[in-house]
Amino acid sequence: MARYKEYSYRQTKLIPISFDHQILPGTFEYTLNYLIDNEFDLSLFEQRYHNDETGAPAYDPAVLLKIILYAYSRGIIFSRQIEQCCRQNIIFMALLADTHPHFTTIADFISSSSEEIIELFRDVLLICDEMGLIGKEMFAVDGCKMPSNASKEWSGTKGELKKRQEKRGRESFLDGETTDAIEAVACRDALAMPVVD
Repeated sequence: MARYKEYSYRQTKLIPISFDHQILPGTFEYTLNYLIDNEFDLSLFEQRYHNDETGAPAYDPAVLLKIILYAYSRGIIFSRQIEQCCRQNIIFMALLADTHPHFTTIADFISSSSEEIIELFRDVLLICDEMGLIGKEMFAVDGCKMPSNASKEWSGTKGELKKRQEKRGRESFLDGETTDAIEAVACRDALAMPVVD
């Protein structure tokens, strides 16, 4: 009979973690952390708070911005998911210095400062793109339904479009025109087609 190493899920282990060592140079999160702490003017966020003399201390807008922008860069857009990441993901914990904002705090910050957050996110992405920190392997717009006028009839390769044009009896058109003309007509016709919901 085979023998296996013993293991137990009832054991505990304490692992010392230094949060500043979790954000490594040359990564998106390092650049994000640096830009928010040193380059961007965040005074417009500080005007929201009126707790100088009374009220509970608020989360630093810089810290909230870091986790929100980092979450957005990872495709996480819901405040409950961001809160969950703050409790489970070491990079989020490091950006937050292990503070744990409630999802309502995150949602309130996003809803009250959405325009400013969008501008900062754009600026961060542009700077990170210049530094080569964005992979450029995939571009996606999540959760956004966009009208389209591309039908199956006008989708395909250049060769497929050429064959379709020939089938329609446009040989005279094809004889005298270049491939660029075929593409131009295909694009023009595709743009002229009505949008289907």
